[in-house]
Amino acid sequence: MTGGVIAAIAFLILAIFISIFLMVLLRTFHEVNQSVAVIRSSVDVLSKQVEDILGNANELLDDVNHKVATVDPVFQAAADLGESVSDLNNATRDLTTRVTSTGKSAGKVGVATKAANSVYKMYRNHQTKKQSRTTNK
Repeated sequence: MTGGVIAAIAFLILAIFISIFLMVLLRTFHEVNQSVAVIRSSVDVLSKQVEDILGNANELLDDVNHKVATVDPVFQAAADLGESVSDLNNATRDLTTRVTSTGKSAGKVGVATKAANSVYKMYRNHQTKKQSRTTNK
């Protein structure tokens, strides 16, 4: 009988340890349930705030898109104006080049004209001297 009593005492000790383990496990599950409830309420609050932020972001994006569409023609006009000014600069540069080359040609013609005038004056002086010699004889 001593073997049966020892087995009964061992079984009683085992039952006590299992009940203590189950009570600790039950308390842990209770704390986990409380944590999950707190997390769930926090997530609900966060999701509501995220919805508000996303709504505001969508409104802001729509406003920015509208303003960009309004300002876009101004930038296009500025680009067209820049292109026109560039074309005007090119045309002015071409005109300046032509006037400069014409001025150089005119300068050459002016030098040739002066030379021709000098030669003509010399010829006229020579003719005048020739006539005066013939009249003096």
